[in-house]
Amino acid sequence: MNTLTAHADPAVSTPRPNRLARSVAKLERIPALLRPWLRNRVMGRAVPFTGTAGLNFAEMSPEQVVITVPNVRRVQNHIQGVHAAAMALLAETATGMVVGMNVRDDCLPLCKTLHIDFKRRAQGGLRAVARVSPAQRELMLKNDKGEVSVLVQVSDESGEQPIQCEFIWAWIPTPKSKDSAKNMAGQTAAA
Repeated sequence: MNTLTAHADPAVSTPRPNRLARSVAKLERIPALLRPWLRNRVMGRAVPFTGTAGLNFAEMSPEQVVITVPNVRRVQNHIQGVHAAAMALLAETATGMVVGMNVRDDCLPLCKTLHIDFKRRAQGGLRAVARVSPAQRELMLKNDKGEVSVLVQVSDESGEQPIQCEFIWAWIPTPKSKDSAKNMAGQTAAA
């Protein structure tokens, strides 16, 4: 399913990168040796559960996010594989970050639907690659409300895909941006 719906905000002109995209871009100035550790630290502080689970943010751009999780005790199930909940976290985080790097600063991204089919037992650590198309990026950058279906591929160390996922992400204006719009409208009407 390729969902693309939105509500346009005519007050928006040429979009610029949002706070998350600007913060990630700043990390690119850090020496390459320190960059992965610092990126994981920053993302782990922003979304504490990702740090607890030991997710590694390998690549982050507005077009694609790559996140890995090693098969270590803290994320294992009873058969020493990566737990189903950790697989879901990995896929959700990758899709959420790629959406988060594209929605406007006055919008809040929310996971609307997630569907995961478990196809086979995972071998070793996992790698999730989430991508958005240019059309999806434009939709998120230009609209204050909408939803997209985000593609994510989760593969294990053997190169196989133990799960197949579909994530539909929505974005809405933040409560703060709604309040400021109402205040501005009230001030304009009073003038």
